[in-house]
Amino acid sequence: MRKLEGKVAVVTGASKGIGAAAAKCLAAEGASVVVNYHTSKEGADQVVAAIVASGGTAIAVGADVSDEKQIAELFQKTKAEYGHLDILVNNAGVYAFGPIEEVTAAKYHHEHNLNVLGLILTTKAALPLFPAEGGSIINIGSRVNSVAPANSLISSASKAAVDAITKVLSKELGPRKIRVNSLNPGVITTEGFIAAGLKDSPMQKHYVSITPLGRMGEVDDVALPVVFLASDDSRWISGELILVAGGE
Repeated sequence: MRKLEGKVAVVTGASKGIGAAAAKCLAAEGASVVVNYHTSKEGADQVVAAIVASGGTAIAVGADVSDEKQIAELFQKTKAEYGHLDILVNNAGVYAFGPIEEVTAAKYHHEHNLNVLGLILTTKAALPLFPAEGGSIINIGSRVNSVAPANSLISSASKAAVDAITKVLSKELGPRKIRVNSLNPGVITTEGFIAAGLKDSPMQKHYVSITPLGRMGEVDDVALPVVFLASDDSRWISGELILVAGGE
């Protein structure tokens, strides 16, 4: 029997990258998956099609998870389709880099409204769908939270907030048998990384050179730990901030 047979998962920001890989890996272990997207319906539909072609179950639901009304609609559709929720993967997020001189209130709110407030409101809206048996919430943070490189002020602050949220909610939701953990990836070869022209760039070579395992991270390097944290294999793990960075 597959590890997540009969479970229902919502993965935010799942039309590409880590979110898409997580959705596929969760479905491969038997979960029915809600593939959330904001702008790329085409990408989300492709993820759903790949899951269905492999014998899994999934639907795509559009929602901006920095918007409370759209978050509510996301979980209304989840309930209507599947009746409950066992796994929430808070993956949706944005990032930008630049010196403090370029920081504006608008840039700050753009990132924090999704990376921090959106995560909080998404989790809040999901809670009524969890059964009495509990479940698992997996937040996707970032290695930037602790490395805190120059020119990452807003992004580092938002991901540090995700760490704090994970710790707080693990204690708050523990009595409800809901485990809360965070995966903090290093640099991962995603569509965004490639689109930015960073593949085979000096920056990529630098990251590979300082990573003990000697390579870039791939999306499945994060998606597979998502499955572990979603399953009963991690039933005694909560409140953890797990680095997924090749030892760096």
